[in-house]
Amino acid sequence: MLRPTLLTLLAVFLVFGCSSDDGGDPNSGNNEDASNLGTGLVATSFTPCQSGTASIYPCNGYDLLFQMDLSAFGASSANDIWGWTDTPNNKEYAIIGLDNGTAFVDITDAQDPVYLGKLLTATSSSTWRDVKVYGNHAFIVAEAANHGMQVFDLTKLRNVASPPQQFTSDARYTGIGNAHNIVINEELGFAYPVGTARNDAFNGGVHFIDIQNPTSPNGVGGYGTNGYTHDAQVITYNGPDADYAGREIFIGANENQIAIADITDKASPVEIGTLMYGNLGYTHQGWFTEDQRYFILGDELDETDFGFNSRTLVFDLTDLDNPVLHTTYLGPTGAIDHNGYVLGDEFFLANYTAGMRVLDISDIENETITEIAFFDTYPSNNTARFDGVWSVYPFFESGKIIINDTDSGLFVVQKSN
Repeated sequence: MLRPTLLTLLAVFLVFGCSSDDGGDPNSGNNEDASNLGTGLVATSFTPCQSGTASIYPCNGYDLLFQMDLSAFGASSANDIWGWTDTPNNKEYAIIGLDNGTAFVDITDAQDPVYLGKLLTATSSSTWRDVKVYGNHAFIVAEAANHGMQVFDLTKLRNVASPPQQFTSDARYTGIGNAHNIVINEELGFAYPVGTARNDAFNGGVHFIDIQNPTSPNGVGGYGTNGYTHDAQVITYNGPDADYAGREIFIGANENQIAIADITDKASPVEIGTLMYGNLGYTHQGWFTEDQRYFILGDELDETDFGFNSRTLVFDLTDLDNPVLHTTYLGPTGAIDHNGYVLGDEFFLANYTAGMRVLDISDIENETITEIAFFDTYPSNNTARFDGVWSVYPFFESGKIIINDTDSGLFVVQKSN
C-alpha cells in the first residue's frame, strides 16, 4: 500500500486522535461552568484479578485497587495522566487530565482515595490536555484556544479542608496559545510545550520555557526546523554516544518522522538528524530505555492504515547521528497504541481498547520483547478505534499504576501478589 500523503494523515488525525491549531489571544479568560466538580465517588473498589478478570475487566497479573468514573470528576472525557509524590510524607497523587480541567486524587490509601478537587481549564474545554510535573508544581497545556500553560502548586493538596475544591492556578504562561503536549526535563528545570500553532515562531515545534522559578516561567526560545512536533522526550544525555555526553537532547515524534536535536544552547539549537521508517502512519510518541540506547516508538495510525496488530518500533540510538531500526514488536490485538513509558526492564503501553499492556524489555538487545501482563479497561472489544486507555503513569515507588481511560476515567492497579 502506498504511504498516504501528509495532508491525508493530518486530516484523519485531526478527526480521530491528534490536535487542532488555534493560536488565539492569550489573554482570553476561562468560560467553563464551575458548578459541577463531580461526585468524587468510587465506582469500583478493590477487586483482585482472578481467572482472567477483575470485576468486568480482563486482566493478567494486575489487581484493580479502585476505579472512579467520569461522573466523579464532572467531566465528559479523559485524556492524559501524571503523578506526584509529596516526598516529606510519601503521599501519592494522581493528576488527571479531563476535557474541562485537571482533577487531583490522593491515592495513598487505595481503600479510601480522596478526590481533592479540580483546576478548571484556562479557557474552554478540549479533548486534548497534557500535564507534567517539576518539583512541587504541575504544568498543564491543552488544545483549547488561548489556553497557555497553567502552573499549579501541588503543595496545596496537603491540607484540603472540604474536598472537592475548585482550585485556581498559581501562574499562567501565555507565550503560547494552544499546545498538544508538554515535556519537562526535571534535571535542568525546563518545560517544552509542543504541538502549538503551526504558524507560530517555531512552526508548531517546541518552545523552550525556563521553569526553575515555577511561578515565573520565562520563554527563552524554541526549535522548529523539523516542523510540527506532536510529542517528545528531552533528556540530559548519558547514553552510549560519547559525542553527546552531558548534552541536552530533544527527540520528537514529528508526524512523519523522528527528529533529534541538541538543544543545550537554547539560543542556538542544532539538528542532529531525522529518521523515518516503513509503513509510516503517524509518528506519535516514544520513550528511551533507561540506558538511553534504545528509543521505543508508537505510530498511532499504522494499525488502521496498514492492518497491523499493535505495532511498537524499537530504534537503536547507539550513534545518535546514525539511528537504525532495531526490531519491531507486534502485540496480540489490533488495538491502536498510544502513550508508552519505560520503568526498568518493563514498558508500560497505553493501548486504547486493549487497555494497559506491560512488556518485558529485559532482552531487547537480542530483539526479544514479550507481553507479561495487562489490565484491559475497555472490555467490549480490542478493535482499532480511539476508545479506552489514553495514558498510564507507572513511576510511583509504591508500585501503584494509574491509568486514564477516555470513557471510564481513573483506574488504579497494582501487581497481583
